[in-house]
Amino acid sequence: MNRPSYLKTSLWFCGVALLCLFFADLEISAMNPWRELGRMALGALTPDFRDGRLLAEAMMNTVAFAFLGVAVGSAVGLGMALIFRYRFVRVLCAALRSVHELFWALIFLQFVGLNVLTGLLAIAVPFSGIFAKVYSEILEEADTIPLKAVPVNSSHASVFLFVRLPGVWPHLVSYTSYRLECGLRSSAILGFVGLPTMGFHLETFFRQGLYSGVSSLMILFFVLIATLRWWVRPRLLWVYLLGSAVFLWGNVDISGANLVRFLTEDIVPYPLRTAAVINGTALTEFGEWGWQLLVVQGLPAAIATLVLTQIALTGTAVFALAFFPLVSEKFFGRVGRTLGHIFLVVTRSTPEYILTFIFVHLWGPSMLPAIVALALHNGAIIGHLIGRHADQVPSRPDASRGLNLYGFEVLPRVYGQFLAFLFYRWEVILRETAILGMLGIHTLGFYVDSAFQDIRLDRAMVLIVFTALLNIGVDAFSRNLRARLRLSTTAKIE
Repeated sequence: MNRPSYLKTSLWFCGVALLCLFFADLEISAMNPWRELGRMALGALTPDFRDGRLLAEAMMNTVAFAFLGVAVGSAVGLGMALIFRYRFVRVLCAALRSVHELFWALIFLQFVGLNVLTGLLAIAVPFSGIFAKVYSEILEEADTIPLKAVPVNSSHASVFLFVRLPGVWPHLVSYTSYRLECGLRSSAILGFVGLPTMGFHLETFFRQGLYSGVSSLMILFFVLIATLRWWVRPRLLWVYLLGSAVFLWGNVDISGANLVRFLTEDIVPYPLRTAAVINGTALTEFGEWGWQLLVVQGLPAAIATLVLTQIALTGTAVFALAFFPLVSEKFFGRVGRTLGHIFLVVTRSTPEYILTFIFVHLWGPSMLPAIVALALHNGAIIGHLIGRHADQVPSRPDASRGLNLYGFEVLPRVYGQFLAFLFYRWEVILRETAILGMLGIHTLGFYVDSAFQDIRLDRAMVLIVFTALLNIGVDAFSRNLRARLRLSTTAKIE
């Protein structure tokens, strides 16, 4: 596929985003956003580290949940990767990873309660689906030459442990390390549903207007992410895992009765567990119930989710193209690249949910905070990857400088990889867009969260399934588009 196809595809996506702008709610409803911005800026310049115990506990809880969740998710994911060739396993993994960690947390809260197991499962379940997919891709792309030397009667376990695994081990370790960073971000936002991670204290500080406390938490989190490669060492992993388990150890009271009630009553659609069953009108009333839920909430929220996603996707593209020169040696020296790297680390390390939470306080609960947050976060991720890719592109001896170097020398050579990364993040952006409804933006997450608050778990589960199907559909469309454009991606940005 040639470059005009890249251009045509890009123009189509820009056109769709412009069309979506006509249907987007971009209203700024805050009374005095500039005054609030000034208070936030002052808090950012005056971080408050006086309550060291609270800050330490918040960070330790965040790290502990991330380590245990990623460890369980990677172990289960590796097991499923070995049987990923079966359609049932592929469908199961797609379903697991299509539901956001916060939705999983809300589900487990209903029968597990607010305890360690809820946080652990909320991370481990979707991550296992992601790990299974990526690990299977890594195993498929492994060098097959060593397999030719394997004796005929060798067992499958021996072949995997002594032939296949050593060849792909560095790639598995590299990707798992990346997912640990993602796990820290996921662990942080689990605090917004009541778990004692960073998000819990962050929301409390915001509600009270204590922006210096917000600043201290964010600074510690940025340092935690930025220094990950220095303090996470393979030989220390067992220490971290054991320490996380000991730190989070507590009573986990799983009521069998609550689980049975959840599966057999709470999530069963209302018409199927009422007198309608006895009267023989259950199917009719179920149809009316489902149709009302779909028309009144599901379809409008799905349209809003897609509208926001497409605008955010195009915004991500714009930011990524603007950001990648900041970390490329073709455009900046060591000092400039260091500053650019710090900016991108801060931007991509801040979870979209927290960025949106901040912008909602500034502008009110419209689509604007979500669009800016999603575009900034994902643009920083892709910008960082494209910046590194640009450094690997050889330059001509007579290469121009400045904008000419950017527009005529570098951009045409990295544009295919840029599109690959962008379309790979498409499904991730959709999943985040849905969950941002919990902040008052009328995407699917808004109605899911409302259903949980009203203890209408049957409605919540139907809407979560609807969200998952939408996610799977966009993911499939993205894969087909990447195949048509012959775009290659790396597993690291899953």
